[in-house]
Amino acid sequence: MSKLHSSVAVGPFEFSHRVVLAPLTRMRAEEGAKPGPLMAEYYAQRASEGGFLIGEATIAAPNGNGYLGAPGLYDDSQIAGWRRVTDAVHAKGARIFLQLYHAGRQSHSQLQPDGGAPVAPSAVPHGGVAYTEAGWIPNTPSRALTTDEIAGLVESFRTAALRGKEAGFDGVELHAANGYLFDQFLQDGSNKRTDNYGGSFENRARFLMEATRAVISVWGSERVAVRLGPSGTWGDMSDSDPVGLFSYVAQELGKLDLAYIHLIEPRVLGNVDDDTKDQNPVAAQLIRKHYKGVIIAAGGFKAHSAEAILQAGDADLVAFGRDFIANPDLPARLRNNLPLNPYDRPTFFGGTETGYTDYPFYRADESLAA
Repeated sequence: MSKLHSSVAVGPFEFSHRVVLAPLTRMRAEEGAKPGPLMAEYYAQRASEGGFLIGEATIAAPNGNGYLGAPGLYDDSQIAGWRRVTDAVHAKGARIFLQLYHAGRQSHSQLQPDGGAPVAPSAVPHGGVAYTEAGWIPNTPSRALTTDEIAGLVESFRTAALRGKEAGFDGVELHAANGYLFDQFLQDGSNKRTDNYGGSFENRARFLMEATRAVISVWGSERVAVRLGPSGTWGDMSDSDPVGLFSYVAQELGKLDLAYIHLIEPRVLGNVDDDTKDQNPVAAQLIRKHYKGVIIAAGGFKAHSAEAILQAGDADLVAFGRDFIANPDLPARLRNNLPLNPYDRPTFFGGTETGYTDYPFYRADESLAA
């Protein structure tokens, strides 16, 4: 029997299959970083009875955005739009977690309050791009956060988590991968601090652990999760000992009784496959040695590779990105071995309903509901 299409418990929830909608930055929010009806339609299309969706990276603080068109929950005015999304997902019998993020240095002054410099653990020159009204442009040089500002950001994640509860989400995932702020603190290529937030594994993980505990204070641990990218290099990231670092982080997170941790395989760089990387799911293999809770794996999986990692026991669910973009009924297509729609890469980021809500279902009747 296929494990991919078997039931699984995650926190307080029981899901009928293990095909997860990955958190995907699509940049279709309306002015003020508010989700509109188009976003509600997009998520509702990808919701299925007993299914699990993870919302796209959502800005937790006013200075946390790296992409024009990304949604936020740093202001009460953004709650109502997200409530439309969660109501639409729940109406289809699915659950959805909020993913909170802060871009850190992966930003531009055009996206910052009053045109300021993006913030980071340290002012380290780096490559990378942000998306602004001028399109994809190089990041603006960043400045180092003060310790008081770090404490303020922890509070921002807590209050954003509160708004997420009011918006009707089922839990919260903190995005600590892809070269964003938590990841920048974790990896020593970007973190050169000499205070309590730099140096040792414990110090570099402090910000993530403080924010995770702050969100747990709102939601309870069984509805909180963390996304990690062991060995991830997107955004000019690097670490001198990634195996040691992420083993430590996994062990510490394992003490918190989280809903799950979500791992990005290093074979995926941003939104494309990196053929120079090991094509085996090495991140999940590493972390499973140190984390005994639920693991979601992401990173270029197809039906056969998803089944393989589940059968090996290195992951419990698999998140799909590009194939879920192009196939709103992906769980049913995978279960029934149906052909997949091809995805249209130029429409991934920003725009209208084209390449967003106009991908066809396999057929209109209800017989293939996942």
